[in-house]
Amino acid sequence: MILTIIGVALIAFIGFGLYKASKLQTIQIKKSVTINGTIEETFDMVKYLNNFPKWSPFLAQDPNQEYEVKGTDGTIGAQYHWNGNKGKDLGYQEIMKIESNKFIGMKCDIQKPFKAQPTFDYSFEKTTSGIKVTQDFKVESGLIDAFFMWLFGAKKEMARTNQQGMELLKKSIENN
Repeated sequence: MILTIIGVALIAFIGFGLYKASKLQTIQIKKSVTINGTIEETFDMVKYLNNFPKWSPFLAQDPNQEYEVKGTDGTIGAQYHWNGNKGKDLGYQEIMKIESNKFIGMKCDIQKPFKAQPTFDYSFEKTTSGIKVTQDFKVESGLIDAFFMWLFGAKKEMARTNQQGMELLKKSIENN
C-alpha cells in the first residue's frame, strides 16, 4: 500500500514536472536599463569584449574566472572565452551582428556545466532619460533539460543573473 502511494506520488510529480518543463523548452528573458552616458560609450562597452569583465555578472559571481578574447575585438566573429568555477564553467560568446550604436547580437556556446547555445541581443536607444539598453536573452532546450531547469528553478536564476549584468553595465559606465 505504501509503495503504491509512493509510486503514484512519484508519477504525479514527474508528470507535473514534464508539463511545467514543456513550457521551459524556450526561455526568453528581456531586461532593460537606462544609463546616464553617451550612445557611443554605452555601445562600445558592450561591443568590445575586453570590456565585459567590467560588467560581467559571471565574473562578479566567480572572481577567479579565467577569460580571453579571441579574434579582432569589437568586430563580428570576436569571441570571449571563459573557464570558471574551477573548470566547472566553460564556454564562449561570439559577436554575430553589429549595427552601429543600435544593435549587437551574440551567441554563446556553453560546454559546462551543461550544453546550451543561448543568444544575447542588445539594442540601444536614446531617450530623454539617457541611453536605454535592452538585453534579449533566448535559450532553447530539450524536454529533459527543461525538466531539470524547472526542478532547480533555473529560469529565475537566469533572470536574476541577467538583471545583475544590466545593473553592472549601468554602474560601469556611470562610475567611469
